[in-house]
Amino acid sequence: MGPLAGVRIIEMKGIGPAPYAGMLLADMGADVIVVERASETVGIAVPAKKDVTSRGKRSVAIDIKNPAGLKALLKLVEGADVLFEGFRPGVAERVGFGPEQCHAINPGLVYGRLTGWGQQGPLANAAGHDINYIALTGALAAIGGREKPVPPLNVVGDYAGGSLFLVTGILAALLESRQSGKGQVIDAAITDGSASLMSVFHGWKNIGFWSEKRHSNLLDGAAYHYDVYETADGKFVSIGALEPQFYALLVEKAGLDEELFGEQAGPQEWPALKEQLAVVFKQRSREEWCELLEGSDACFAPVLDFTEAPAHPHNQARGTYVTIGGVDQPAPAPRFSRSECELPAAAKAEGADTVAVLRESGFSDAEIAELRDSGALT
Repeated sequence: MGPLAGVRIIEMKGIGPAPYAGMLLADMGADVIVVERASETVGIAVPAKKDVTSRGKRSVAIDIKNPAGLKALLKLVEGADVLFEGFRPGVAERVGFGPEQCHAINPGLVYGRLTGWGQQGPLANAAGHDINYIALTGALAAIGGREKPVPPLNVVGDYAGGSLFLVTGILAALLESRQSGKGQVIDAAITDGSASLMSVFHGWKNIGFWSEKRHSNLLDGAAYHYDVYETADGKFVSIGALEPQFYALLVEKAGLDEELFGEQAGPQEWPALKEQLAVVFKQRSREEWCELLEGSDACFAPVLDFTEAPAHPHNQARGTYVTIGGVDQPAPAPRFSRSECELPAAAKAEGADTVAVLRESGFSDAEIAELRDSGALT
């Protein structure tokens, strides 16, 4: 089931954007086999069985630093379509499963590499996290109030600039390999991806529509008609009435003073009108504003936290959230008209599928026992 049914992918276990990329591929039907070592949770790492991004995957626990374990990994590579890893440049080569080593046994393999800074460049071997990567590309500087930038969780860099660009690269390379019969290496750098995400703002700057001064533009919280407002019950609602017809409907339905709000004002009037609009939204609860504005063309939505979101009627109607293994979580996306994706299986513990995957790959029970005795299976 799913458009990627029949595609076998090896995911070298990491943290953050690499597991999320694997989840997206598994959600679309790929057979994603995670190669990981069973170990105690360290720092922000989550045990596989409790990690939503482990859903729908199979898990093998192999010590790839053990020569027998590395040999087993390379045996899995023989029958794979894709392998991807998220280590620093050169780590895979030193261990023995770099692109050249893998392509020597499987020339058609798509080899994905996901890093923060990329495979080369002055910072390639430096440590970093999402906040650093988006800081280098202009994304962080554009987000936040006038006083300072605000980290937008780690969704802009790790997941949008990293995971999604890796998945895009993998899918494109798979298509190309079906024609050429050859594999290739994908260098997915979070800095490159997050820079690409800023493309539209480069265009707007070129025509004088966007200022590099934070919190002074139409979409960065400066405009009174594109912002978040607190309600009487201490909750928040969002307004995005940019187009004149939507703005006019907001003025009408919210009962705004037409002398103040009748026409969309220019930037010089935004601060004063924002203060006035803040007073208006404080007069009703979030639920009362929903009853008045939600579903209209006023471009309105309540600001829900991620525990409230699954209960919203629109999300329920679309099945945007599902329960897998007793855990509420986002459903697979996007959706396909023919290649329907099954509900992913619940996340499994590290190594839950080691024996089954090794047998599929041609290992006999005796060979599996030897691997275990050597300490290669963890």
